[in-house]
Amino acid sequence: MPLVALLCVLVAELLVAPRITAQTALSGDLCGADLLAALRAGGYIIYFRHADTDHRQQDIPGHPLEDCTKQRNLTDRGREHARAIGEAVGALGIPIGAVLASPLCRTVETATLAFGRVERSPAAREAGPAPPGSAERFTALRRLLSTVPPKGMNAVIVVHGYPFYSLVGGQYLDEGEAAVVRPDGASFQEVVRLGLKQWRALAKSSP
Repeated sequence: MPLVALLCVLVAELLVAPRITAQTALSGDLCGADLLAALRAGGYIIYFRHADTDHRQQDIPGHPLEDCTKQRNLTDRGREHARAIGEAVGALGIPIGAVLASPLCRTVETATLAFGRVERSPAAREAGPAPPGSAERFTALRRLLSTVPPKGMNAVIVVHGYPFYSLVGGQYLDEGEAAVVRPDGASFQEVVRLGLKQWRALAKSSP
């Protein structure tokens, strides 16, 4: 191939590559108005990682889970972020039924600020007796994510990044990011991931 033609091909590939990457990052079988319509119809589970935390703090084992002074907690930005997520979801008219959270303070506070209520669920973070890396880890969370919500409703689970990563692999959820999951009673499928920016963008597709 002549040098000029080869350079043209390379330039074209460089120009196309960012668009391919963006499509891959936002891929899913539902998006925009179709995603919003599906969420409004119910039947999904929205798995949130807790909002922004202060990573200078560390969880200290051996203390009651209600003792927030021995845990990593939300920052003021995280609290603002949690409220904004709740406002965005509420403004979209998405029906929310059960709101479960890991008993740790950062997950409970995220759920409360976003949705005004929470049910503490140890099962949402319980790893079980199986060794790290095995498929039997987080079986209780797997059951939660596989359970179809009541008709016309969606469920929310606010937990941590590692349990979901252990079940689905791929990339860790960012703090405050959500994975929309479609359960079928026996298993579940991740549909799309949404941060606050994406929740707000959904409003633009709202009829």
